[in-house]
Amino acid sequence: MFTGIVTDVGRVRSVRQTNRDRRYEIETSYDVDSIDMGASISHAGCCLTVVEKGDTWFAVEVSAETLAHTTLGDWEEGHAVNLERAARLGDEMGGHVVSGHVDGVGEVLSIEAEGGSHRYRIRAPRPLHRLIAPKGSISVEGVSLTVNEVEDDVFGLNIIPHTWDVTTLGGLKPGSKVNLEIDMLARYLARWQETAS
Repeated sequence: MFTGIVTDVGRVRSVRQTNRDRRYEIETSYDVDSIDMGASISHAGCCLTVVEKGDTWFAVEVSAETLAHTTLGDWEEGHAVNLERAARLGDEMGGHVVSGHVDGVGEVLSIEAEGGSHRYRIRAPRPLHRLIAPKGSISVEGVSLTVNEVEDDVFGLNIIPHTWDVTTLGGLKPGSKVNLEIDMLARYLARWQETAS
């Protein structure tokens, strides 16, 4: 589990195709010695398993299924990636509970300066949009954020200067694709309604 609080911005060091899967090496400022083999790390909101380590990098393998349903298939060498290590019992819960399972890919429609912050409008894929609520939580590229408003399949949110500076969100542009994970409570409530009806 994760909290949606990004603790490093890594960079894709190399990309290699292996059968239908893909292997990425990620450069990081984490102390790689403290990362166990098999550890789970959130990459732009997608939970991936560490399969190899170097001095300043680690490697992950990504299945064809994940490549088809996230933004990870677009990664190239040099691509910046929001990273978060798995939460431990007793850690501060600064964001919200994030599973690292991407629910869909959204599209940034607009970014406008608003005071010191930036206002984003993002289109969510249907029918995922029904599970996004004003003042609810959402993970965008692995970052825990609060939804400001929802109009049909478009939702708005504000990015404060700190988040703009320490994540990849400041590098997004209109047309950028983003990994979305809806609030876990919304996911289970929707499932409960399906089975109850």
